[in-house]
Amino acid sequence: MNKKDIRKGIIPYVVLLVLMLIIVYCFNVFNVKTHELTYDEFISDLNNNKISELTIVPSIDGGVYDVKGKLKDYEEKETFTVKVPLSEEVMKQITEANDKYDFKMDAKSDPNSSMWLVAILNFLPIAIIVALMIFVVSKQIGGNNKSFDFGKSRAKLDDSQKKVTFNDVAGLKEEKEELKELIDFLKNPKRFQKLGARIPKGVLLVGPPGTGKTLLARAVAGEANVPFYYISGSDFVELFVGVGASRVRDMFKQAKHNAPCLIFIDEIDAVGRQRGTGLGGGHDEREQTLNQLLTEMDGFGANEGIIIIAATNRADVLDPALLRPGRFDRQVTVNLPDVKAREEILDVHARNKILDKNVTLGNLAKRTPGFSGADLENLLNEAALLAVRRNKDVITMSEIDEATDRVLMGPAKKSKKYTEDEKRLVAYHEAGHVVLGLKLNSANVVQKVTIIPRSYAGGYAMMVPKEEKYTQTKRELLEQITGLLGGRVSEELNFGEITTGAHNDFEKATKIARSMVTEYGMSDLGPVQLEHQSEGVFLGRDYNKSRNFSDIVAHEIDEEIRKIVGECYKKATEILKENSSLVKLIADALLERETLTKEQIEYLVEHKELPEDTTLEDMTLDELKDLAKEKEIKGYSKLNKEELIRLLEANDVEPELEKKKSKKDEEEE
Repeated sequence: MNKKDIRKGIIPYVVLLVLMLIIVYCFNVFNVKTHELTYDEFISDLNNNKISELTIVPSIDGGVYDVKGKLKDYEEKETFTVKVPLSEEVMKQITEANDKYDFKMDAKSDPNSSMWLVAILNFLPIAIIVALMIFVVSKQIGGNNKSFDFGKSRAKLDDSQKKVTFNDVAGLKEEKEELKELIDFLKNPKRFQKLGARIPKGVLLVGPPGTGKTLLARAVAGEANVPFYYISGSDFVELFVGVGASRVRDMFKQAKHNAPCLIFIDEIDAVGRQRGTGLGGGHDEREQTLNQLLTEMDGFGANEGIIIIAATNRADVLDPALLRPGRFDRQVTVNLPDVKAREEILDVHARNKILDKNVTLGNLAKRTPGFSGADLENLLNEAALLAVRRNKDVITMSEIDEATDRVLMGPAKKSKKYTEDEKRLVAYHEAGHVVLGLKLNSANVVQKVTIIPRSYAGGYAMMVPKEEKYTQTKRELLEQITGLLGGRVSEELNFGEITTGAHNDFEKATKIARSMVTEYGMSDLGPVQLEHQSEGVFLGRDYNKSRNFSDIVAHEIDEEIRKIVGECYKKATEILKENSSLVKLIADALLERETLTKEQIEYLVEHKELPEDTTLEDMTLDELKDLAKEKEIKGYSKLNKEELIRLLEANDVEPELEKKKSKKDEEEE
């Protein structure tokens, strides 16, 4: 925190302290009890030695003295006042009493000085309070808080020094091509106007979260080198009706003064939802804001040189008037990256990270299907944090594997203790998934399997498709369901008991089966779509599905789903019965190692045993020197074996796994 921020934080407390002191002072000044005495009472008290203090001031009216004082029996804040004749006889009488009784007396010759003092004491605190109130209110209106500035636009101008360009956006080749026209228009609009071409007034970026929609919009502004205003859709919506519409007008007013420019509206579905979808009416503030936005984008007024870029992951809920040509003329879908795009994204995010030479981004991209750009960035960041935590100088594949698991399932719960029976059951459950992944051609391949608990799962198998495709066949979907049921089938075959561990597998399998029946037309009910997203006006259009069928057809749908899942369960049972020895082999390996990679599983299937770990002590001196040279460790050439082992261990170097020959290979040799 800098000194300026500290001063800003202290100022309110200083102001509050001053106000409290003024209030206390005023209370003390005005809380004085004053008695008005007659002239006879005053002379009586004077002669009877009852006066303790006396102040005599000539009145500005002339002819009398204004006398103020205190009697001995008065309290601290109690005084009296009296007017006495302006004569030498009266003053002589007061002076003689003072000489006789020796009370405190003050006589002033100039009445104006006393009046000025009284006026200052009475009116100065009030003036200070009024001045402070004016200062505070003016700061609230014109300062950073802008509490009364409801109708002003919340759009901010991006004035960051580092410009984002298309070089910072990886994996979105087609999307960048679509947006290059906007850049060319902003740089040279006459080129398009010459042929009568009209550049799109608005571009809507649609796609899942984390795919780079905001980054793409910033890159367009950076490439075009024009003012870039950004705002969230929720910044328009306020408690008071009409404020959002006022902000829209002000935003376009600012943009006109800086045209050509870009306006980026993030999460536009917050303000652009379809009108009239509320039960019994709409949301007046949001709908008025949307109406003003529609008018500004394509109304009677022209907004030349202003291009709107908006982003949303819910294009289906937007108002049709917002999506028509003339407003958002073009929709650019930003999908999840494929394997090639993931490798490019990983390359961008790995620029400032030190990776071990054994880390191959291409292999990592193949192991992360379904990851968005944000997920990949988070994965490498988690790997870097783990490397720092382990006191390593480079990020190795070990950290990347652990980071992948953390992103998907959360941190490992190593402190959670299994019972031996529970651990064995989880091992056989996961082994069932592995075997079906190996034996079914179209099922998902198990990339990694572990019985270490993470999140709510006692163990899990990381299953990825053999290849990424846009469409899937009926056979592929059926084999995916079969692979998901492998865990439950393995439990039943090997223990004669079933557990709750397969509930997530059933959820995924049932979802696939229902989509096959009601959406894809892959059942005996024929090629018809029986369910689609509902248009419910009150439940947000997503909480239920509309039914275009009778109760009889609903019963048939349930029967078809049950039939598909039942047949897949039967097939999984047959495969696991035929390969019971392989299930036992993989389950025993999991009990020994707890985690198996794809390569270890393939080696285990081929050789019927796991490769042995080679330790540094098992290696010869020449092999140790070769390993140190490969790892680029300095000062190894003149060391003996023990010293070299300590040097390698200090650098956290482990030898590669040495594949042990099986007994069958030895016999053949």
